Amino acid sequence: MSRDSNTRRRTPPGIFLIKSVRGKDWTLKSYRYIILLLTFIAYASYHASRKPSSIVKSVFYPESLKNSKVNPWPVGNVFIKEEEFVSFDRNRVESQGWYPFNQSDGTSKLGEIDVAFLACYSSGMYVAGHLGDTLDLRLFLTTGMIGSGIFVGLFGMGYFWNIHVFWFYLSMQMVAGLFQATGWPSVVAVVGNWFGKRKRGLIMGIWNAHTSVGNISGSLLAAAVLDYGWGWSFIVPGALIASAGVLVYLFLPAYPEDIGFCGVTDSSPNLESLSQAEEDRTQKGSVVKVEKSSGIKEGSGSRTGIGLFEACFIPGVIPFALCLFFSKLVAYTFLYWLPFYLSQTEIGGEYMSVKSAGNLSTLFDVGGIAGGILAGYISDKLNARATTAATFMLAAIPSMLLYRTYGSISRTINILLMVVAGLFVNGPYALITTAVSADLGTHSSLRGDSRALATVTAIIDGTGSVGAALGPLITGFLSSKGWDVVFIMLMVGALIASLLLSHLVIAEFTERSHKSVLSSHGQQTDEATGSQPLLRNQR
Repeated sequence: MSRDSNTRRRTPPGIFLIKSVRGKDWTLKSYRYIILLLTFIAYASYHASRKPSSIVKSVFYPESLKNSKVNPWPVGNVFIKEEEFVSFDRNRVESQGWYPFNQSDGTSKLGEIDVAFLACYSSGMYVAGHLGDTLDLRLFLTTGMIGSGIFVGLFGMGYFWNIHVFWFYLSMQMVAGLFQATGWPSVVAVVGNWFGKRKRGLIMGIWNAHTSVGNISGSLLAAAVLDYGWGWSFIVPGALIASAGVLVYLFLPAYPEDIGFCGVTDSSPNLESLSQAEEDRTQKGSVVKVEKSSGIKEGSGSRTGIGLFEACFIPGVIPFALCLFFSKLVAYTFLYWLPFYLSQTEIGGEYMSVKSAGNLSTLFDVGGIAGGILAGYISDKLNARATTAATFMLAAIPSMLLYRTYGSISRTINILLMVVAGLFVNGPYALITTAVSADLGTHSSLRGDSRALATVTAIIDGTGSVGAALGPLITGFLSSKGWDVVFIMLMVGALIASLLLSHLVIAEFTERSHKSVLSSHGQQTDEATGSQPLLRNQR
């Protein structure tokens, strides 16, 4: 089979159709925008499908049935109409919850549901990462998204089928977790295949906003349909991720080679300085002669990945993986329990409804968007990923303390402190799971081969997801003893996360000091000899 026919076979059908209608191809830059947009939509839908369980917790287990007249937040009828708020709060008071979650061990069962999902998610991540480096990423990602949508929807069908068996909900979450494990290694690998290392922290920091956008949209969607029955809070996000999976199948080229670009996955400098003319010359629409050699990577059909054990020895993988364990423990505790915490906590002398609490909790992710972008930008400017991540985790400790101590004074103060906490908690989480994973997946020890991207990402995020599973589970038990205990756990987790990077932080400071000394010594030598630095460098 010729290379032209191979490329046509691997080209996503939607792109193939558009190219046939247009009669010409897009530039490399245009394809990169498409990649960023599609992977953004894909992973935002993953996170949107994870939010319903946090929204319906207070419906399942309405422990505090405190009825108080409150005004919709933040102003007027932005999120919910006043009459809707009153009627829903009355329904909440009259509600007896949903068996088996409305018993005395309700919060523990809710924690077990969370940990079942996250345990399967984290364990499946290691297998998914290796498969992502060996299989067609587009088909792999599509399968994971549609499968996730089906089982998230089936969880919601328990409402309409009137199912009150704990094992049904537990098993639905477990299977959904396995399908969700396909997402992160795949999207990071796709982006890593298309982008080099220059400004990777900033680009991926902006791109990583999909996590918070998904959390926000998932919360709003789940809360918007909650009045019609909690089952819809799962079915609608499930349909969303399944639809996004179809979009990925039709339009996502996982590798540049799949659509005729050659060599753009290399991390060489010429990738970053590729001009418009060079892009045009490398388009498949142009006549490009490519010699068959072992140095040219093929596309989706011929990828081979490295083993998990081998990937663990890439410098920096283990420290960042352990750091992410505690970082995600903190972040996912907020993800799964913040709406419940807000609905059970008196803020400004009032208790808010489940729906209002779900809407308010989205502001934590608004801060997370800013944190991811800021952490990526700072790490690029300083060329110090570990230092940036460790600093953010240390700053998260006082931000969480302030939120717990003063967040109940008023909604305005709660909002402000929540955004700040989200910035520092999600900043390092976003940095490690994106730019750091991509850096290590294309480490120099791999000789520039990006086939380890999904595997390395899976090791780091899989280890982090174990912490993400434990955080909500432990919170389910500790919350019965008081929320102060939960926040102490979160602050200790943030401290440990920062300390785990201390060795890498010291190494980064040592390297910067060494370069500074060399630069200073070289400048003094130039002044003493009167030579020009450019000539000295050329010699």
